[in-house]
Amino acid sequence: MTSDTIFALATPPGRGAIAVLRLSGPAVEATLTGLGATGLTPRMAAVRDLKHDGEQIDQALVLRFVAPHSYTGEHSAELHLHGGRAVVEAASQALIALGVRPAEPGEFTRRAFQNGRMDLAQAEAVADLIDAETTAQARQALGQLDGKLSRTYAGFRRDLLHALALVEAEIDFPDEEVPDNLARTAGPVLDRLADDLRHAIDTGRRGERVRDGYRIVLIGETNAGKSSLFNALTAREAAIVTPIAGTTRDVLDADLIIGGYAVTLSDTAGLRDSEDPIEAEGVRRARQRALQADLRLWVRAPGDPDGVAADYAQPGDLVVANKADMAGETSDRGFESLSVSTTSGEGLSALHDWIAARLAKDLSGADFPAITRERHRLRLAEALTAVEAGRTALDRAPEMAGDDLRRAADALARVTGAIGVEDILGQVFATFCIGK
Repeated sequence: MTSDTIFALATPPGRGAIAVLRLSGPAVEATLTGLGATGLTPRMAAVRDLKHDGEQIDQALVLRFVAPHSYTGEHSAELHLHGGRAVVEAASQALIALGVRPAEPGEFTRRAFQNGRMDLAQAEAVADLIDAETTAQARQALGQLDGKLSRTYAGFRRDLLHALALVEAEIDFPDEEVPDNLARTAGPVLDRLADDLRHAIDTGRRGERVRDGYRIVLIGETNAGKSSLFNALTAREAAIVTPIAGTTRDVLDADLIIGGYAVTLSDTAGLRDSEDPIEAEGVRRARQRALQADLRLWVRAPGDPDGVAADYAQPGDLVVANKADMAGETSDRGFESLSVSTTSGEGLSALHDWIAARLAKDLSGADFPAITRERHRLRLAEALTAVEAGRTALDRAPEMAGDDLRRAADALARVTGAIGVEDILGQVFATFCIGK
């Protein structure tokens, strides 16, 4: 266990009804005694007058947790104080005087990981849950915190170790009564595992999109009404709208919640060739953003030519026939299309519903617990490469397959922090807030 005892404010700073200070470490009992909070039954709240150097700090609700039955796995406590800044400051100064130091970002969860209360994937889920702004983000983080992702990775690793045992049994015990070609019986196990890893990697973007936001970009010709549609979807005058072609020069982003999912909506410059260097740079950025998007809404006004935008629309994108209140027809070029008018509001509700349905289709429902971080993706790709190498070696020289399979197992173990994680702990926990 860690030798020092830490504390942190677990509620938002500033004036409030209640402020909670959390403590964890071996000196929690002595610290509570030093504050006058004695006679506490573990896991039962009790009111105590907190004092230090003869001065009363507050009348607080105090909770005590005995190791290992706490969030961190250490002796822990919570001081539920009145939420005035003076009270919190007095309590904090008293704790420091008693030898308790302020916690670093993520230090409580890091101790929980180090004490075996959760693995690294679950620790990351704690940060995701704190940052969750949508129901989908919260639901995904809770599933990961519950261990769904970790159990899946553990299952992959068990299959690897089973295959490795078959390989090494034939190599290490050639004179024993083991079946002929035992190592090659690991082939079907590795084939299934490789398929599972490929599926996990292929569907992994879903989890990252839930966590980071689904990217929708408006593309089209100049004066097609992209900025007007952007303003309508964001319900505010975020983009400048004029009848002058080329008004939008840069990419304008807005964060929305649609159907319970986080969305980043981007308005872009009209896609056309331009001699104006400023507009040309805006068009370059628009093209780049269009290529990176999860979904493009191709905004077209009556009479618009296909133009440059046709080169960036991809299967599954939507043509938004804008200015439905005006005469003229808009070709959908074989894409699904909806008609809207940002002037009258016609079709906007249907467009919103279409986007919500698309988000639900793309971001929900897959059977594999979604990868939520690039770190996971890299480790799964590393494991897949090693499994494929081991499978190839199995048919030619089984004795060479063992190293590949051990490398794959190690890659999977690094996702949950089972082995070799010191080099990534700082990176993972640096993103946490103080008090968690």
